[in-house]
This record gives sequence, C-alpha cells and structure tokens, in this order.
Amino acid sequence: MQPLTKRQREILDYLNEFIAKFGYAPSLEEIGRRFGLSSLATVHKHLTNLQDKGFIRRAWNRSRSVEVVPTRMGERALDLPLLGYVAAGVPIEAVVSEETVTVPEDLVGTRDTYALRVRGNSMIDEQIRDGDLVVVEDRQTAQNGEMVIALLEGSEVTLKKFYRENGHIRLQPANDTIAPIIVKSDEVQVQGVVVGVMRRY
Repeated sequence: MQPLTKRQREILDYLNEFIAKFGYAPSLEEIGRRFGLSSLATVHKHLTNLQDKGFIRRAWNRSRSVEVVPTRMGERALDLPLLGYVAAGVPIEAVVSEETVTVPEDLVGTRDTYALRVRGNSMIDEQIRDGDLVVVEDRQTAQNGEMVIALLEGSEVTLKKFYRENGHIRLQPANDTIAPIIVKSDEVQVQGVVVGVMRRY
C-alpha cells in the first residue's frame, strides 16, 4: 500500500462514509463542498492520486463512478507524523514539517513511530532510494547492524547502519561509493531505528 497524505486519507474516509450511506459515490462538487475546495480540478487531482495509489477505481465517462477498492485482508492504516527529511548520504540539517502520512498498521513499531523522507542514495543496496519514506521507531539505543537515524554533533541527521566498535561508532552506508562515518561514541545520538520503508512509484 502506498502512503496517503492527510487530505487524501480524509477524502477516502469521506468516500467510504458517503457510499455506505447512499449506495453511490459523491459528485466532484459534493467532495469539493465537503472539503472547502472551490476548484474541481483540485478535487479531480486528489481522486487521480487515490486512483494511482490503488485505493479507488473510476469510470472516466460517468459521474458518481468512484468505487473504493477494498484493502488487502482489511488491512488497517495509521496516520504518522512526517517529521521531515533524513539524509542517506552526506548528513543534512534536521528539517521539521507538519505533514502526516498514512502507513499500513503492520509497519508501525510498538513504540512511538514517525516517518521521514529520504534524501540521497547512500542506502541504495538496502533498497532505500531518494524520495522513499522510512518508518522510524523512536529509540535512543540500537543493536549492531540495525538501521538508525543518527544525530551528529547535535544538528546533522543521517540514515546509516549502526555498529559499535572499539570505543567508537561506525555509521555504515549501503553504497560502495560512500565511505562510512566513524565518530566517538559521545559524538552521535541514536534518534530512532528504521522498522519499515515505503516507496511512491
């Protein structure tokens, strides 16, 4: 299942409620009124995104032709805060955003969980690409070999494999062209451990 924005999730919930109540889908105008969208082109764009992500089907030549696609095995989804970007490459400053994304429940860890968008390709051999979303469990400790969100020198955040070695920490990329980051133990803070990855195709 691909991630939804908060507004896409709200529109999908509205479609489900409307169809359950009336037995047919709302019109573009009704969706626009419900969400205060004066432009039908904006409504159409949201529906196109929902269709591209596999949540609805539409017949192009009929109004009220939206059909919600049942999710696999009644799979539940949760909204997680999208806290910004993490570098898979050279560390970048932590950037905070107010967005949320919807993720399948089985990707969510047992602790507080959030999402970050990946910038860079240093984890490409772990199948994590630029633009992917990583689902992160909020933890301050990690085991050797776990993929972590690491805070360096208090301001730069990077996504790497974590290894504790001989009194220092090695942050290992999954890309042969990029060197590992080796720092003293007190120069790095683990902010979270990656528990899932989602990609927009």
